[in-house]
Amino acid sequence: MSWHAGNADVDGAEDGGWLVGHFKAGRAPELASGDVEVKWARLAPGSRDDEWTPPEAQTSLCVLVSGAQRIRFREGEVLLRESGDYVIWYPGESHTWESSATHETTTITVRWPSTRE
Repeated sequence: MSWHAGNADVDGAEDGGWLVGHFKAGRAPELASGDVEVKWARLAPGSRDDEWTPPEAQTSLCVLVSGAQRIRFREGEVLLRESGDYVIWYPGESHTWESSATHETTTITVRWPSTRE
């Protein structure tokens, strides 16, 4: 079959919201890719991660669907507050984040390439 349909909440449940990437090969080969990773994230009000990520090997693009999210970088921060707001960061960057204190926040993150690092 040359196409696949599913549900982002269901298909990403076992991988922290990640729908597509090299890590899907064992459980869902139709979603495995070495080219790109895609994440669907639904964040409860007040969700946050204050730990800096290790410097990432990939380029990442985060697009706000609903709610709001603040993403902090070592040299600045971005507040995504309108549907369609996005931020892109490049290899070597670290970040932390926090979602809206009052509303569920939904984002789509795409990063490439899909690496094992």
